[in-house]
Amino acid sequence: MTGTLYLVPAPLDFGCDSPSALEVALPAHTLRTAASLRHWICENAKTTRAYLKRIEAAYPLCDTLQAMQITELPREVHKKGDHQGEFDARPLLKAALEGHNIGLVSEAGMPAIADPGSSVVRAAHQLGIPVVPLVGPVSLMLTLAASGLNGQNFAFVGYLPAQEPQRTQRITELEGLAHKSGQTQLFIETPYRNAALLQSLLKGLRPGTVLATASGLTLDSASVRSASVQDWRRKAWTVEQDVPTVFALGR
Repeated sequence: MTGTLYLVPAPLDFGCDSPSALEVALPAHTLRTAASLRHWICENAKTTRAYLKRIEAAYPLCDTLQAMQITELPREVHKKGDHQGEFDARPLLKAALEGHNIGLVSEAGMPAIADPGSSVVRAAHQLGIPVVPLVGPVSLMLTLAASGLNGQNFAFVGYLPAQEPQRTQRITELEGLAHKSGQTQLFIETPYRNAALLQSLLKGLRPGTVLATASGLTLDSASVRSASVQDWRRKAWTVEQDVPTVFALGR
């Protein structure tokens, strides 16, 4: 019998100064399942051990942290993603073929959703290994739900170009698509660039376009704003720097 690949969500407070209690964002079943796993695939072994230490404060781990078998995804995969399916992750699942359950975890949120891990999930299906996603926060869905924008037709487009004029050109493209089709456009940015992206959006978008931001989701300091670009400009709203933020635009 093969083991199971569990997709273990992580809290959305990675990199934040004041992490929230795990029970705020993750149900007991998810935490108990995570505590029962000895084999892990992750982006970063150090942050995975820190996450397991937080879990241990609520539920005893099945083994010591030192005994955990933690395998990191290759750097090029967790930094650039594996969107074309070129990385063969099957060797990483050897333990599952030997009957052990494995946890796949990212640094924040649900693995393989705006995070690396799809190559591991794909490999599990190829090998006939059951895949079980556990319940936890997905920042994109929380943002969409809280934005008031079209939740029936939406797309996540990743990161926008960091440099001009490519960034403004991409913003114009996404705005045109949103107005033409009604499709909500969701995207993210490295937290220290939040303010710069917001300024590009307010400069390049039409006054009537709706812009939404969701920062620090699941934290006590969480902030969600959704209004026309005209109102954003009039009220001189800003977005918090160095806090994970999801941006969305629509009509």
